Amino acid sequence: MNPKIESMLQLFAQNHQNIRNEFVWQEPMAKRLAALTYAMAGKPLDANAIKSHHQMIKSEVGAFSSFRGMLSVYVAAALSLNQAPQELLEDTLLVYDLLKEQRFWSSDYLVVTAFEIALNSKRFDHINITTKTRDFYDEMKANHRFLIGSDDYIFSAMLALTNMDVHTGANKVKALFIRLKEEFSRFTSRSSLMTLAQMLAIGGSTVECAENVGKLNRALRSRKIKLDKTYTLPSLGVLSLLNLEPCTLVEDLNGVTDFLRVQKGFGALSVSTPELMLYAVSLMTHAYVGDEQTNITKAGITTSMTNMIIAQQIAFITTIVAVSAASSASC
Repeated sequence: MNPKIESMLQLFAQNHQNIRNEFVWQEPMAKRLAALTYAMAGKPLDANAIKSHHQMIKSEVGAFSSFRGMLSVYVAAALSLNQAPQELLEDTLLVYDLLKEQRFWSSDYLVVTAFEIALNSKRFDHINITTKTRDFYDEMKANHRFLIGSDDYIFSAMLALTNMDVHTGANKVKALFIRLKEEFSRFTSRSSLMTLAQMLAIGGSTVECAENVGKLNRALRSRKIKLDKTYTLPSLGVLSLLNLEPCTLVEDLNGVTDFLRVQKGFGALSVSTPELMLYAVSLMTHAYVGDEQTNITKAGITTSMTNMIIAQQIAFITTIVAVSAASSASC
């Protein structure tokens, strides 16, 4: 296994042990995402810092605020890694209100949307970005009426944060989606294909990249690795940017998932195979950025890959909300 992957894997496993018994009322997947966030930052998880920032969030919002929802521990973790957490939280709350003025509904999705805008833009530009976010959402909704919903708030914001104009960006998503439909089975989740199309657009990929994703999927399936499922499909987009042979990817994926499966809290009853794959792909792709083996060293390519990793993390967040909602509905 690549030494960088192994190092991040060890850190992630330890971080999870440090948080798994904390925040007992919080969504377990959100806690695992917090552990992953620290690992991808190359830092051991500081449970006390997360608790402190979690309390800071609670002190700034009302009792029924979405900021106290299932993703609050993830937001607290992300704040604790920032050099100016109080200012970032203030900006996030400001952006959240601006997004509601743009007719977005309050939700866990909107919390993360506000956080991403606040984190990745300057305060003087927040009004422009939130307006552009609404424009992206509306145009994608017009192009894909039955596929675009509240889980696309975050991707609309990520697209708004790029230098693409709205019409060009929305049409790029549409073109990628159409090409991806040609590459995948008609039984493949259209919602997941849309997420993948949005991720590819955010990463600056071309329509030809969709063909590469399809080729990679077929190569992995021939080696009994199935990532073309509802929650794991977006991960293929990130892996497609790695200049690695399928056999190397399979070896890494199997090595990471085998390691995690025997760790406390990662057993089959606690973590599904698709979720395990999401951690594996996140750790692998993050470790490979800047690695000579993959040729992801040039500034433009590294930027695209970084954008894709962020987009994959956003896809992971939407998965957490979707899975939690499904679990609540089945109770």
